[in-house]
Amino acid sequence: QVQLVESGGGLVQAGGSLRLSCAASGLTFSNYVMGWFRQAPEKEREFVATIARSGGSTYYTDSVKGRFTISRDNAKNMVYLQMNSLKPEDTAVYYCNAGGASSGSWGQGTQVTVSS
Repeated sequence: QVQLVESGGGLVQAGGSLRLSCAASGLTFSNYVMGWFRQAPEKEREFVATIARSGGSTYYTDSVKGRFTISRDNAKNMVYLQMNSLKPEDTAVYYCNAGGASSGSWGQGTQVTVSS
């Protein structure tokens, strides 16, 4: 079955950077659109970024544009989220997704905490 394992979360001060990684297995990785979502305490899970199968196109939610960069390595079955200029409102559990929010697969999440 599909398995997604996130890593790279942690505690960082506002203005700092983190790089999240997601290792995928149990799927033909290059066939899947990959994405990152996040869920803050007492809030709904929200979309952050997505990347096309080839990595040729990306899309971001407005609040992270210019600060976050999604990338993938199809040879390694990995997807990444580089997060720069972090803000306290970026604090959330970040989830890797394969195949879309409605019917895709999810990782267990990694906590990102940004202190002010």
